[in-house]
Amino acid sequence: MMLIDLTARDFTAAVASDSPAPGGGSVAAYAGACGAALLAMVCRLSRCGGGPGDTPMDQLLALAEKKRSELEKLVDEDTAAFNRVMDALRLPKETPGEKSKRREALTEANFLAAGVPLRTAAVCAGLLAKVSWLMEEGNQNALSDAAVALECLHAACRGACYNVRINLGGLVPSEKKGSLVQEINNIETQAEKYYRQAREMLTQKGL
Repeated sequence: MMLIDLTARDFTAAVASDSPAPGGGSVAAYAGACGAALLAMVCRLSRCGGGPGDTPMDQLLALAEKKRSELEKLVDEDTAAFNRVMDALRLPKETPGEKSKRREALTEANFLAAGVPLRTAAVCAGLLAKVSWLMEEGNQNALSDAAVALECLHAACRGACYNVRINLGGLVPSEKKGSLVQEINNIETQAEKYYRQAREMLTQKGL
């Protein structure tokens, strides 16, 4: 069974177990999915009329639902990527040939394990860019829900950034590694900017 198909109670129990996966990366993606779901809810509570349309609110609703689906998939992809790293670590390393094969497999697995939370961070940062607008234009009775979405997305993005860095940490310097480090730094910088903007708006609104 996929992690995302578990009940909320079973998922948290799986995280709380003595298995290292699902761990922080999957939890970050799940938190991001919760943030996207809250954005979708606030959009629905803010729409005029019952039918689908093509207003900015409708467009944000469609985006939030699309990204929620992506983040739900990343919950399982993150654990699968971690398991690839563990499989590589279990490869034999007795002969020079085995050591070389294991090293190559571990490098590939770590890049994969870094790439999944990188996508989580990018998706969450993209949604964070929309929160201030929703807080201004959306249903003000749902302002606290938008605020919780903000915190979920921010925590998910930051958590995913940590996971990218730890998976890249043991790799030798390379152009690919340097590019990923720069990318995650840029994502984090943008996410922090959007987060601060939304927090300032919440303060202005009395929250």
